[in-house]
Amino acid sequence: MRRRIAEQTVIFISVVKWIALATVVGSIIGLSTTVFIKLLNWSIEHASAYKYYFLLMPVGFLASVLIIKFLAPEAEGHGTEKIIEAIHKRSGKIKFLVVPVKLIATIITIASGGSAGKEGPAAQIGAAISSKFADIFRFNNVDRKKLVICGISAGFAAVFGTPISGAFFGVEVLFAGSILYEVLLPSFVAGITSYQVSTFLGLSYFNQPFDFVPVFSEAFFLKVAVAGIFFGLVSMFLIEMMTLAHKISGRFHLHPILKPLIGGLLLIVLTFIFSRDYLGLGLESIKSSLTGVPGPWYASILKIVFTSITLASGGSGGIVTPIFFVGATAGTVFGHLTGLDVATFAAIGLVSVLAGCTNTPISASIMSVELFGPKLAPYATVACIISFLMTGHRSVYPSQILSIRKSPSVEVELGHDMASSVAHVHPRKRSFTGLLIKISQALKDKLKRNNHRE
Repeated sequence: MRRRIAEQTVIFISVVKWIALATVVGSIIGLSTTVFIKLLNWSIEHASAYKYYFLLMPVGFLASVLIIKFLAPEAEGHGTEKIIEAIHKRSGKIKFLVVPVKLIATIITIASGGSAGKEGPAAQIGAAISSKFADIFRFNNVDRKKLVICGISAGFAAVFGTPISGAFFGVEVLFAGSILYEVLLPSFVAGITSYQVSTFLGLSYFNQPFDFVPVFSEAFFLKVAVAGIFFGLVSMFLIEMMTLAHKISGRFHLHPILKPLIGGLLLIVLTFIFSRDYLGLGLESIKSSLTGVPGPWYASILKIVFTSITLASGGSGGIVTPIFFVGATAGTVFGHLTGLDVATFAAIGLVSVLAGCTNTPISASIMSVELFGPKLAPYATVACIISFLMTGHRSVYPSQILSIRKSPSVEVELGHDMASSVAHVHPRKRSFTGLLIKISQALKDKLKRNNHRE
C-alpha cells in the first residue's frame, strides 16, 4: 500500500511540475511568436508595396547569410531541422543568440521575396528560449530536451492556430514512426497556452470549414486513396528537389558571398519569367486554392523550385508554409483532372503533403480537423496515411530518426537519421515481382510462337 501511495505521489508531483513549466514556456513562446509574426507581416506589407521589391533578394539573402555566419551559425537552415539535430545530438542545447538572429534573418529573407515559411523560425526561436530557460534553472539534460520539444509544439501551435496538431507535431516529428509519450502532457499544455496567448495578443488565423459531405462509396474511397498516392509522390518530389538543390549548392565551392547573390539573381529571373506568386509565404495562393480557385497546373512545381533555391542559397525561413502551398495547389490539379471538387482536394492535399514530407501523419490528420472541420477529416486522414507511406524512408528533416520500416519488403537500418539511412528491397521479397516478370515473359514468348505458326 505504501509503495502505491509513494508511486502516485511521485506521479502527482511530476504532473504538477510539468503543467507549471509548460504553462510558463508556452506563455513566453506565445509572446515571442506573436512579436515575430507581427514584425514579419509588417515587413512584408511595407516591402510588397513596391512593385519590384524582389530585386533586393540577392542583397537580402547575402545579409541573412552574413548575420547567421558571424553571429549564430546554429540558426542556419529552415529551423525545425536544427532543433531535431540539437535534441538528438546535444540534449537540446541551443544558444540564446539564435533568437534575435533567426528572427532578423528570416524577416529579411521573406520580406525581400525569398520563398520560405514561418513555422521553422518560430519553432527554433521557441526552442532556443526553452533551452535558455532550462539553463537558468539548471535543469538536467532530460528535462531540457522535454522543454525544447515543448518549444517546437508551442511555436507550431501559435503560428498556424492549431494547438492540438501543434502539440502532436512536437512529439511526432523527432522520430519517423514513433511518438514520445513522456512529453505528451507538457507539449499539449505548451501548445494550448501558446495558442491562447497569441490569440489574446491579436494574431488571426485562417480556417476553412467544409460543408461538403460526400456520400460514402467504394468509388469515392478509391479516389481518396489514389489522391493519397498522388500526394505521396508530390511529397517525394519535393524532398528530392530540396536534397538536389543542397547537393548542387555544395558541389560548387563558391565563396560564401557568391552563393546568395547567384541564388537571388536566379530567382529574380524566374520571377520575371513567371510571376511574383511564388515568392514569400504564398498565403494568397493557398487561400485561393482552398476556396476552389485553381491556379496554373505547374504552380506546385514552381513553388518547390523557388523554395529549394531560396534555402540552398542561404536564405533563412521555414519549410511548412511552402509545403502547404505545394499541397494545396497540387490538390487543385488532382481535383481538376479527376473532375472532383477542387477545394476539397486542395484541403486534403495541404495536410497530406505535410504528412508525407515530415513523416507526421497523426499531426497532419488532426490539423485537417482544426483547419477544415470534422466532415472532411476521415477522408483527409486516409490520404495522409497513404502519403506518409508513399514518401518512403526520406524526409525534409534529414536529422529525423527512422524508427519503423514502411514496408516489410524494404530493408533499412533503424535508429539512424534520414540522411544516413539507405533503403533497399530485400532479395527474398523480390520473388513475387520476379514471378510476375517470368509470367509476362512466358506470355510474350507464347504470342511470338503463335504468330510464327500463323
